[in-house]
Amino acid sequence: MSDRYDDKPFLRYVDAWVLDAIGHLDEPTRAYCAAMEPTMRQSLGLTGSWVQMVAEQMKFGPDLPAQVRKIWEEGKLRFEQGNGRPADPVQFAMTFVDRNFGRA
Repeated sequence: MSDRYDDKPFLRYVDAWVLDAIGHLDEPTRAYCAAMEPTMRQSLGLTGSWVQMVAEQMKFGPDLPAQVRKIWEEGKLRFEQGNGRPADPVQFAMTFVDRNFGRA
């Protein structure tokens, strides 16, 4: 099975951006993304934090984080009611990215 990020390394940051937007980005991933900021700046020719660079590269509007949070909160409740178990924020992020951004 191939890794999700093998051919699309930037996808890791888009997934992390969504997790950050919904308040579920784990600290090791946050630290990794922050540590990669200089490399991202150099390769993308952008400035700012990794969150800002992802948003700029993907042309995300300023309202998107709130919209993603709303989708997560509403969907999480429906999922938990329908499945009897907690929704997985990582799975949500990957599915959201795949459906809305074509796996970046």
